[in-house]
Amino acid sequence: MSITLCTRASLLSGLMAIATAPAASAGSPLGSAIFIHPDGASAATWAVGRAAIVGPDADLEWDQLPYIAVYRGHMADSLTATSNGGATTHAYGVKVGSRAFGLTASGDEGGEPIVDGQGRSTSVAHQALRAGLRVGLVQSGTSTEPGTACFVASVPTRTMHNAIAAQLVESGVDVILGGGEQYFVPIGSHGRYGPGVRKDGRNLLDEARDAGYTIVRSREELRSLPADATRVLGLFAAKHTFNAMSEEDRRRRGLPLYWPEAPTIGEMTAVALEILGRDDTRFLLVVEEEGTDNFGNANNAAGVIEAMRRADESIAVARRFVRDNPDTLLISAADSDAGGMRMIGVPSGNGRTQVPDLAPGILNGAPLDGRDGTGTPPFIAAPDRFGQRHPFWVVWAAWGDVTGGMLVRAEGLNAHYVRGSMDNTQIADLIRLTLLGPGDSDDLGN
Repeated sequence: MSITLCTRASLLSGLMAIATAPAASAGSPLGSAIFIHPDGASAATWAVGRAAIVGPDADLEWDQLPYIAVYRGHMADSLTATSNGGATTHAYGVKVGSRAFGLTASGDEGGEPIVDGQGRSTSVAHQALRAGLRVGLVQSGTSTEPGTACFVASVPTRTMHNAIAAQLVESGVDVILGGGEQYFVPIGSHGRYGPGVRKDGRNLLDEARDAGYTIVRSREELRSLPADATRVLGLFAAKHTFNAMSEEDRRRRGLPLYWPEAPTIGEMTAVALEILGRDDTRFLLVVEEEGTDNFGNANNAAGVIEAMRRADESIAVARRFVRDNPDTLLISAADSDAGGMRMIGVPSGNGRTQVPDLAPGILNGAPLDGRDGTGTPPFIAAPDRFGQRHPFWVVWAAWGDVTGGMLVRAEGLNAHYVRGSMDNTQIADLIRLTLLGPGDSDDLGN
């Protein structure tokens, strides 16, 4: 049987408890919401990015988001979140199983729909679309990645990329930007970046054009969009717009960190906001930098740092939009910590660092990365306030995701609710409050 959610008023009760401000009333202002998900990035990951990009005494854009809460991200069946389970929770505001992708669970666990009291989908994106709001999904990985796709797609398992791609096009969202072109093109046909893999014969690019989407395939085409384009589908790589593997494997294969023809997540975010923000229409924009997660899971420190730089660029774009449009909520969180990335940069008494330049690991066996991978010289941080540049290495806890050190950051409308400790279900609650208000309405999906 399917899960039926309680009324929005009771859903919001936990959210209201985290703020000292009075509970929202029926007259609370409505606005737009931007959710930026730098996947796999804990507070420790951001510390590495800060040192490398701006220096230990300077601030990233992420640092300047004024409201902060400790993030609790456990699943219904696991203390560590999966990308698909975490994204489903962010999209619906309910605890789900770790295999879930827009359902209560997935695979052999027999996932069921997550529905409201009227038997309809309750993802915040579907609710926004039903209310006549615009929705955009921006992704540096394949467009079928759960961090964005879970907001509109529901499948038994996250490996069903063809089905997810079809649901993206059929969802009616206004902006879809990312990679994954191969899942939109049938076998026997070639896209811009290689052959299609769809076995059902459907060409989703043709279907998208028929549905009014303008199709773009490169940074230059994205920059040259017609001024009257209201629906856009951008596909900038066969799979991801990056190559997430170890430093050694990437060098051996001669691959770049990111494909140069693909726009950055910040560039995609800027275009999405220009389209969604027209005519003072409320909107939901979900943005994911997937490289922070995938490079972390591959224990590629240089790749994570570049992905952090790009994620912070997207936050800068969103912050500028919020300054010009104060009736907008900007909220950022990640569901888990990719690889358990930590920084080592402690000098010994003689002024030399404790770890030899070319050490492959530290005493407990944890792998140690320098600027070109394991066993290479250290990264050199950007200057501190005194102009000093300090060396550091990155030490890894694991391949894959671990738990701990996750934060929620926010700015703009309703951002004051982000404080103290915040459960992963409350991301959707706060987005609902901002887009649709606290009242119960059959038209908005209770």
